Amino acid sequence: MSEDLVRGRLHRVLERRLRPARYGERVPLTVTAWHAPGEPVDVATALGAGYEPFGAGERWGPPWGTTWLRCTATLPAAWAGRRAEAVVDLGFTGVGPGFTAEGLVYSPDGTPLKGVHPLNRYVPIDPGGAGGVGVAAAPLTAGTRVDFLVEAAANPTIHQPYPWAPTDLGDVRTAGREPLYRFGGAEVAVVDEEVRALVADVEVLDGLLDVLGPTEPRRYAVVRALTAMMDRLDRSELTGAWSARTARGMLAEVLRSPAAPTEHRVTAVGHAHIDSAWLWPIRETVRKVARTVANVTALRASHPELVFAFSQAQQHAWLKEHHPALFERLRAAVADGAVLPVGGMWVESDANLPGGEAMVRQLVHGKRFFLAEYGVESDEIWLPDSFGYSAALPQIFRLAGATRFLSQKLSWNQTNRFPHTTFWWEGLDGSRVLAHFPPVDTYNSDLSATDLAGARERCADDGRTSRSLVPFGWGDGGGGPTREMLEHAERLEDLEGLPRVRIGTPAGFFAAAEAEADDAPVWAGELYLEVHRGTYTTQAAVKRGNRRCEHLLREAELWCATAAVRGLAGYPYDELDALWKEVLLYQFHDILPGSSIAWVYREATQRYAVLERRIEELARTAMAALAGEGRRGLVFNAAPHARDGVPAMGAAAAVEAAVPHARRADDGRIVLNNDLVRVEIDPRGTVVSVYDLVAGRELVPAGAAAGLLRLHADHPVGADAWDVDEHYRAAALDLRDADSVDLAPDADGVPAVTVVRTHDGCRFTQRVRLPAGAPRVEFETTVDWHVPQRLCKAVFPLDVRADDVAAEIQFGHVRRPLHRNTSWETAKFEVYAHRFVHVGEPSYGVALVNDATYGYDATRHVRPDGGTTTVLALSLARTQQFPDPHADQGTHVFRYALVCGADVSAAVREGYRINLPPRTVVGGDDVAPLVTADGPAVVEAVKLADDRSGDLVVRLYEPLGDRARVLLSTTERVRDARLVDLLERDAGPAESDGDGVRITLRPFEIVTVRLRLESGP
Repeated sequence: MSEDLVRGRLHRVLERRLRPARYGERVPLTVTAWHAPGEPVDVATALGAGYEPFGAGERWGPPWGTTWLRCTATLPAAWAGRRAEAVVDLGFTGVGPGFTAEGLVYSPDGTPLKGVHPLNRYVPIDPGGAGGVGVAAAPLTAGTRVDFLVEAAANPTIHQPYPWAPTDLGDVRTAGREPLYRFGGAEVAVVDEEVRALVADVEVLDGLLDVLGPTEPRRYAVVRALTAMMDRLDRSELTGAWSARTARGMLAEVLRSPAAPTEHRVTAVGHAHIDSAWLWPIRETVRKVARTVANVTALRASHPELVFAFSQAQQHAWLKEHHPALFERLRAAVADGAVLPVGGMWVESDANLPGGEAMVRQLVHGKRFFLAEYGVESDEIWLPDSFGYSAALPQIFRLAGATRFLSQKLSWNQTNRFPHTTFWWEGLDGSRVLAHFPPVDTYNSDLSATDLAGARERCADDGRTSRSLVPFGWGDGGGGPTREMLEHAERLEDLEGLPRVRIGTPAGFFAAAEAEADDAPVWAGELYLEVHRGTYTTQAAVKRGNRRCEHLLREAELWCATAAVRGLAGYPYDELDALWKEVLLYQFHDILPGSSIAWVYREATQRYAVLERRIEELARTAMAALAGEGRRGLVFNAAPHARDGVPAMGAAAAVEAAVPHARRADDGRIVLNNDLVRVEIDPRGTVVSVYDLVAGRELVPAGAAAGLLRLHADHPVGADAWDVDEHYRAAALDLRDADSVDLAPDADGVPAVTVVRTHDGCRFTQRVRLPAGAPRVEFETTVDWHVPQRLCKAVFPLDVRADDVAAEIQFGHVRRPLHRNTSWETAKFEVYAHRFVHVGEPSYGVALVNDATYGYDATRHVRPDGGTTTVLALSLARTQQFPDPHADQGTHVFRYALVCGADVSAAVREGYRINLPPRTVVGGDDVAPLVTADGPAVVEAVKLADDRSGDLVVRLYEPLGDRARVLLSTTERVRDARLVDLLERDAGPAESDGDGVRITLRPFEIVTVRLRLESGP
């Protein structure tokens, strides 16, 4: 018989004979149901509800609805001494765990037991448990009574097979009320443990055949053993002499054959990657976490070898808030080593777009939670699914006490295969962490032979390392590891033809990897993901909300700390803590990047508005206290640089400045002039000239236009919200013709040109102005559009020959080449920056700063006249259709500015300026800055210490990539100055004298100083 026929026969035997035989005698459960109206309710409410009979085949579950099932039965007396399980089928579809209906099982006293999903449907029967159910099956007693509840969630299947189509199921307001599921029924069945073990044997050997070579002797031995077992099964069917134990004996020899001594070694770590929001709202993630933790802690009862890596402190906090009893079960599991709090971050955030201080707080809040609740501090950063990694992160990780980093996302690269598996990752400042990219290329492994063999084959540093880590378990509500996976792991520990598998911990894996890391390769700089480039732009309103809240929190902490130290107000510790945590939540890697359903963005934009109001109230209350009584208009400047007579991080009376002049020329052109820059706008409203009067230099090449709005057809091959593909450039439309071009003073009396354009039912309003006394051209662009599959860019062609672009990231900047010499540079056709990008020649540069955008592209070409045009193009917004069919449709306001004659230092300064606008408060005397720093260093945060001691904490960094000697001064008397880590733990004395604290900064170094003041709150 050919091997194909043998495999076909084997799969039929598994599906039709062996797997069904895992259960013997069965009795149906009596099921009643209560369909909860509206949003989910707690179990206490459900216990008191009115239930009605409910049978197999009945429809339930409007999208995002909840149905509570009560399942009862009295088991036959003849089952005494045997083990049984309830099996529940909510009407699961063929979609995998996490993307269809899910349920959480409770005992009748309201204790959560475990989750159920398509590949984990059983409920252990325990006569000693409440309602005859528990976390593990126990021998039955005569007439055992079974009674349990299932909280069934009708989560719609949005994750359809590719191509993903637009759907209204992504919001409860548009999803409709038609039931999604038909109840499949529920029963209790006697468990045949021997058959279950045989099924695991056969599944492991069947998987082994998927990876063994066609001529390997090992393959022949496995096929012979399986064939003999099936022949015996067929004969036994005729004679009634079937025995699962005998069948297992026929397979024992091939399962005992050990792996080669030099075989690759795998550390298998239980895992359940749970997106804090994605194709479900945040409230559903709260329930997914509960189901998963219930599953994992229940599974540990029968499989004590299990260890489970559980990241994202936010998810632990949700469990503590919503399921306190289950949280205590989790706490006990952490204490005995079954559950490992890993990662040390509040959420698995996006790693590109959050600002520097936000990335710090991700680690501070995450680590503090794990320390407070469990007394545990993780040394591993766990970010398997974020969309690329900033070059600033190694330093941030190390300053937070983490020296190890795990991800696998770069395996998704479309162009270049990342060349390393275990390596040293070097950041901007030279800090290094040991990084591991599991070559299994998934964070949801089922420990299949295909996964394990793939991990061995893709290990990029073979010869330097002999091991890799495999996270295993169903994610996104799938409940994590299953008992089947653990049964497979037992058989895979030492099996010829596959890597050696041991269940272990991330810490144990990294300790072994470090022992082999002496000659590990080094990767310096950012870890750019060559896919998902659209996430720098999609959902512009959320990007703006994040940027705005980050800078408002800077202001609030600065002014509240200043007022508190000066005895004018109390410091709002609790409120700032809560505000930061919510902002950090929305930085999750499927919220801030724009790749979640409409419901997530409806809620996030509403919450951002609330957050902005609350943070502004804190800041304004503190500013009012600082301003005191009086009638002077005091301008508060929270930026780290002085401007217009107002000191950095202080307040002073506004200084009157000359108003720039404007005129309309005879040819219809409008000319703006502030004696530093002259701007010409043609009758069609396009900026055709930006002339630097100081340098005597024209920035706009002949025939080009600065700030031109360009529309692209945007049809990515892969996933809408995630991807911008390079072919978008093939179709572009420049918006040159204007409906109107008006010259009028703005609210500050500064002349501004307002241009209105319409196209395809969309309206684009652009206001161009020159402020007084500054060499920058300011643009405010309002985009109101309602067409799908479009990308809008603001394009700036510049007469500058630049070799690279300096793009701001957290706590510094990276330089990205403008050439396309290699496939690595070519793949970076769309990249990101924070507040600025800068291009320049040795003696002249230009910066483009913004207040809410991230995505951009930069290109250059040589003109016929021999000059070089460098083009910077900000990506403003994109209207994509999946998973939110209305993403970015509506009105958006973007502010950006072209800064002439700027070096990188000016780019840093102007980037802060546009994001931290001055605030005017009526009061008395000027407000001196609480702290000042001379030299190029930037003060990023001024706050009071988290331990509520009243100590002042100041964080600063070197932004230019140069060495700096800085004097940090304060208006208050300092008793003691200490260097601290990001968690404000002592790192040694700071060099201080009567003038302040003297700090030497390496290029891009971050330093945090803790000051104990003579007087304080």
